[in-house]
Amino acid sequence: MPSYVVTGASRGLGFEFIRQLSADPAAIVIGLARDKAATEKKVAAEIGRSNIHIFHGDLVDYESLKKAAEDTSKITGGRLDYLIANGALVGSMSAYRSLSDLGDDHKALEDDLLAAYKANVIGNINLINVFLPLIRKGDVKKVVLITSGHADLELVRDIKLYMAGPYAMSKAAMNLAIAKYHSELGSEGILFMSISPGAVQTSGYTDPTGLSGKDKAGLDAMVSGFAKYAPHWKGAIMPDESVKLIFEVINKSSVEGGDGGSFVSHYGNKQWL
Repeated sequence: MPSYVVTGASRGLGFEFIRQLSADPAAIVIGLARDKAATEKKVAAEIGRSNIHIFHGDLVDYESLKKAAEDTSKITGGRLDYLIANGALVGSMSAYRSLSDLGDDHKALEDDLLAAYKANVIGNINLINVFLPLIRKGDVKKVVLITSGHADLELVRDIKLYMAGPYAMSKAAMNLAIAKYHSELGSEGILFMSISPGAVQTSGYTDPTGLSGKDKAGLDAMVSGFAKYAPHWKGAIMPDESVKLIFEVINKSSVEGGDGGSFVSHYGNKQWL
């Protein structure tokens, strides 16, 4: 009876994770969301499986994460096989702009950076720490951060991926944190790894609606860079395809195989698209 915890379960990749994982009737699937009631309603309407449990969990609210771990323990008998750290914050101000563009309002830039680090780094570290006692008692023992190709230095440099600085920097910091966890706990057989989901159609990758000026230029530059990097690229993939590929990587990865602390794509390598 595998058990899973997925953050950011209310929409996008997080919702698709719980949809796919719950297809196994023997699985215990726990989704964390900021709005528990709305997410439960959506799950009932669109998935309708009794093996899905939704708990309140907000990356910027430590007590909610601690309570979610306690509630999870009651359902799983104090154990957890998989922790999927999918939740993340992308600042609307910085999503398509450069750090120099954001310098026009240094206070807003500071707020954007702090919000990204509080949610994407501190929040995910707190998440891992409160669920670690359950992971230690699990059979599978896998902790996976859903990260981003935006955190790859070579990709940023080679295709001039200047946008989304606070988000990308926070993801890079969390990738290092995952490597730190591996260096400490890999000897216990716990797999920690970071996986980029690819360009997924959950945001504005291919939809410029509502964007103008520097935001529109940033989106255009990003899409142009992606096309240069991967001429085969046909555009953002759907969440169901991304999740399927991610779990293929998760299932074949292990501490023994040298995957601990790694940062890879949904293909299990450094091909980001």
